[in-house]
Amino acid sequence: MTPQVMLIMLGASVYGLTMGAIPGLSASMAVALVIPIAFFLDPVPALAGVVTLSAMAIFAGDLPGALLRIPGTPASAAYVDDSYLMVRRGQGGLALGLCVICSAIGGVVGALVLMGAAPAVARIALQFSSYEKFWLACLGLTAAVAVSGGKWYKGGISLMLGLAIAQVGLDPVSGQMRLTFGNSNLIGGLAFIPVLIGMFAIPEVLRYALAPREIAPPPIQALGNLLAGVGSTLRRLKGDLVQGSAVGVVIGAIPGAGADIAAYISYAISKRFSKVGDEYGKGVPDALVAATTSNNAAVGGAMIPATVFGIPGDSLTAIIIGVFFLKGLNPGPTVFIENALLINTVFMAFFVANILMVPLGLLATSAFQRVIRVPRYMLMPAVLAFCIIGAFAVENTHFAIVTMLILGLVAFVMEKYQYPLAPAILGLVLGPMLEETFLNSLIRARGNVLAFVERPLSMGLAALTLVICITPLAMFIWRKARSTRTA
Repeated sequence: MTPQVMLIMLGASVYGLTMGAIPGLSASMAVALVIPIAFFLDPVPALAGVVTLSAMAIFAGDLPGALLRIPGTPASAAYVDDSYLMVRRGQGGLALGLCVICSAIGGVVGALVLMGAAPAVARIALQFSSYEKFWLACLGLTAAVAVSGGKWYKGGISLMLGLAIAQVGLDPVSGQMRLTFGNSNLIGGLAFIPVLIGMFAIPEVLRYALAPREIAPPPIQALGNLLAGVGSTLRRLKGDLVQGSAVGVVIGAIPGAGADIAAYISYAISKRFSKVGDEYGKGVPDALVAATTSNNAAVGGAMIPATVFGIPGDSLTAIIIGVFFLKGLNPGPTVFIENALLINTVFMAFFVANILMVPLGLLATSAFQRVIRVPRYMLMPAVLAFCIIGAFAVENTHFAIVTMLILGLVAFVMEKYQYPLAPAILGLVLGPMLEETFLNSLIRARGNVLAFVERPLSMGLAALTLVICITPLAMFIWRKARSTRTA
């Protein structure tokens, strides 16, 4: 709580909010860019600044998603349609107010679990072998039905497209090239960020460019009071807050999972048990609470195996672990004895950062909303320029720009014929994890498929996945039979 540390945390907050709000510049990139600066700082302010930066950048991805329909971070894609449609309908203040408060609540819960139960949660997370991770990926794929929003078969087709895109490149086990068509640019696969930007941003630009003036979208209304209605909404949806926090911490603590999968799974669970589940994807506040909370709780969850065992939960914590080693903090089971001061600094900084997220997040939202006052004939070319810069910045190749534009055209056609985009993004996120864990598990079991359900934890996840898949069909048959009996 010294002035130096607090000033560095404040600067890191502003930097993280700025980087996270620019599409294409992810939280991982933001942390990576400040490593040279962290090298010259003392350990306590350096670690506090890096942890604060990561928390703020994850939240800031909600801002362009709500105002421009361009997710700033991959995890924001799970609920981008709902937040954007709320802004278009004049409920932007409520949408972004919920994003700020739920992000802070999820982050605080993640920080409290990190401080109080890190070793216990980490031991549970480390029980996940490749078999459990495979079923976790399958469980995540069931969220495709929840994020489809319309006819389930269209969501399935979109999901298969995302899984197909994820197959491009090298086989994760044999290293064999596939679906590259002799193009060397495809050997490394299609980069996720250019695909994400293209599928969400380019259709918006094209729709405005091709729409006649008389049917162009109306201007977005001012956001208004960001906290109006937030309290009553959260009291009504307190169950979603608990669910999102729990799912975020647990999924985030599983190495290789991360905030993306946590947000989609929380969204699917919330829709399944919501009284207005049919309205998800059409712009309802209920769709934001669980997924936004889970998004930020997963950051704290991912820090658990990173600090206790030195195992990164996702790409962001992998970079943070590098900063830990740089400043003499060696993650491991003995870290609480050998480096008690530094590890408690990390925990407290993460907690304080999520408290600061409320005032700073509200200020950032008020500043960012000026974007919606810019005339759209000036805004859309600027959006396209930022998309090109963001896509190029990730891969540093022109092919990333080509990828963004082609996938943008594909997404434009999909939306024209009412094929949802969210399942395709979900397939792209889960495809590599699903394939790699499946193949590695088969190799470990020497081809014995029964090994996937021999462990108690994998059997439980398999049963849960099966129940979720069968329940809609069983309910449909039951309703059909009941209506027949009534007739």
